[in-house]
Amino acid sequence: MTNIESFTTTHMLAMRIVDSDFADLLRLNQEPEVAKTMGGTRSEIETREQTTRAIDHWKRYGYGLWLFRAREDARFIGRGGLRNVEIDGAREIEIAYAVMPEFWRRGLATEMAQAFLDVAAQLGIRNLVAFTLPTNLASRGVMEKVGFRYERDIMWANLPHVLYRRKL
Repeated sequence: MTNIESFTTTHMLAMRIVDSDFADLLRLNQEPEVAKTMGGTRSEIETREQTTRAIDHWKRYGYGLWLFRAREDARFIGRGGLRNVEIDGAREIEIAYAVMPEFWRRGLATEMAQAFLDVAAQLGIRNLVAFTLPTNLASRGVMEKVGFRYERDIMWANLPHVLYRRKL
């Protein structure tokens, strides 16, 4: 994997998030089942701000979030990637992912997470975190499958979360 702006996995095409991805990201952010795992839905304004932050993150760090589509038919699957965050005053690099419900329980979030570990290794990133709501057992399972281990409870976006860590 030499070009991290776009790549393929076994089942997916990944492309750096751009403005034209807004409609798919809004659909993801307003999907009720996804909202349960993310602490609520996001409005059009919040999604626009999130999209702008994702694009700016790429400009600032040279990596960020990708939009994922099915290799077979280009259907929108979800988004995810590497994101710089601050947790309890410490700078961290998070792996983040969100998948449309029709693609749940197919191993695609795990496939995404593994790709993020590969990109992180390529970039020389050796310490990663992941976090989710304590009740999001599927996401916790993905984290554990790719080698993350529970570290502690944290607050994120004014909600309790569980923080996992992985050293590469």
